[in-house]
Amino acid sequence: MRFIVLGAGAVGGVAGGRLFEHGHEVVLVARGEHGKVLAEDGLTLASATGVLTLPVPATDRLDSIRWTGDEVVLMAVKSQDTEEALRQLGAAAPPSVTVVCVQNGVANEPAALRRFPNVYGICVMCPAAHLEPGVVVAESSPLTALLDIGRYPSGVDDTAGAIADALSESTMESVARPDIMRWKYAKLLRNLSNAVDALCGPAGRSSEVSDRARQEGEACLVAGGIDYASDEEDRARRGDRLHPTEVVGRDRGGSSTWQSLLARGTVEVDYLNGEVVLLGRLHEVPVPANILLQRLVNAKSWEHSRPGDMSPEELLALLDGAV
Repeated sequence: MRFIVLGAGAVGGVAGGRLFEHGHEVVLVARGEHGKVLAEDGLTLASATGVLTLPVPATDRLDSIRWTGDEVVLMAVKSQDTEEALRQLGAAAPPSVTVVCVQNGVANEPAALRRFPNVYGICVMCPAAHLEPGVVVAESSPLTALLDIGRYPSGVDDTAGAIADALSESTMESVARPDIMRWKYAKLLRNLSNAVDALCGPAGRSSEVSDRARQEGEACLVAGGIDYASDEEDRARRGDRLHPTEVVGRDRGGSSTWQSLLARGTVEVDYLNGEVVLLGRLHEVPVPANILLQRLVNAKSWEHSRPGDMSPEELLALLDGAV
């Protein structure tokens, strides 16, 4: 089984690096300076157990890969980049490839299924960072991630089992689940606080605005008849398996949205809080907290301003003034 990691940033780079470290065939696909460093110097994977430099093959062009049709493509770009990534993948790869959405949000799988018949979703629980070209940080040790997988829209098969086995052999626990989207919708609710973290720093994740954003999300899922894993199921799955730890020489950052703002990149808020906004408008559920978070985070991205410069109290005052 050969893994093509499309988007070798924090999650993709860590997953691809761990797979390569444990003997699996991997090709990393990344653009810009990050892709250049990967191709020239290899992948630097830092964790609490040390720093590895791994000679993982890397490219910035999908059409430079020798495709056989039985590859597993780990789609790990941010959701706002999915359409372009799928367009390029469709032009380069045979339609028989397996596409696995190792991404937050719930819009990537249906987008992939428009172009490829064999699509799988992964519920991503992977504390990781990527703030320097050529370097990714696995923030949990000794278990790197929980990456449960299932076929989209539902079901499990031999391919899901084989991918789960490969991940589990590589310090990343994975269970094949027939109802993977239930778990991805539960993760979507957790990811609604990424925007608050990006605006206010870590203190924002437990703020009243975070609570309101989640309550709105839950109301939208109920109104839309969308099932999601309960808090009890989520806690039981996570348990105490992941242990985010300080990595020597690497400051722990914030959420993926916080990291995107720090890197002055685009943000995926339209596919996290924006997903709730969409559902709210479809099902006539008020979602003022998510509308505000979507607007403010997008504004930060457009202005290239730094994350974490607003207090939770300031954010709450803005929300109360908007309601």
